[in-house]
Amino acid sequence: MSKISEPNLLVLQVLRVKGFVDTEAVSEAVGLSEEDTLDMLNQFSEDGMASYREGRMVGWMITPEGRSFGEQLLANEVDNLGIRSEIETAYKEFSELNDAFKELCTDWQLKPSADGSGEEQVLNDHSDPIYDNGVIDRLVELDKKTQPMCTRLTEQLERFSSYGSRFTYALEMVLKGDTDWIAKPMIESYHTVWFELHENFFSTLGIDRASEST
Repeated sequence: MSKISEPNLLVLQVLRVKGFVDTEAVSEAVGLSEEDTLDMLNQFSEDGMASYREGRMVGWMITPEGRSFGEQLLANEVDNLGIRSEIETAYKEFSELNDAFKELCTDWQLKPSADGSGEEQVLNDHSDPIYDNGVIDRLVELDKKTQPMCTRLTEQLERFSSYGSRFTYALEMVLKGDTDWIAKPMIESYHTVWFELHENFFSTLGIDRASEST
């Protein structure tokens, strides 16, 4: 049975993997009421583990102290539950898929030059539907490999449960013709969710992002 993480871990983890987020989004992500979520966030702020920014954009961010404390909670969780090896196996699968996904994103943004030399790529202006559809077909195939990995992750920890459905939604939007959902930032595009899952692996397993090309 999938294990449910402690609320304080969930809140800190949402702040870490999303980077900057408002109270409502944290509440939705962790499954707590906004009132309870705000109480926890305010307490974290008092303890120096989260900060709140006001202005044109408002929201919460994790502090270095919160990041460090969260890493302790994450390490304790996987070790106490005895599931580190299972998460490491899933991360190995993800890493193998990550190279293909990075190449796919590059090929969505760039394409071979018109002279066909193959030595230089140019900005993809998306005027060639055959080329674009080929990239989308690769995303469909990658998703078929990603979904089983997400299912196995969810079987270990409930806090990974949203990724499969979020990938599915992004892909459905792409197949409906809204290709922003491949890699556009600031929306729940396939790339946005992929980057978040990568950060979740890093933090859960105590891997330094700087030690691995991303």
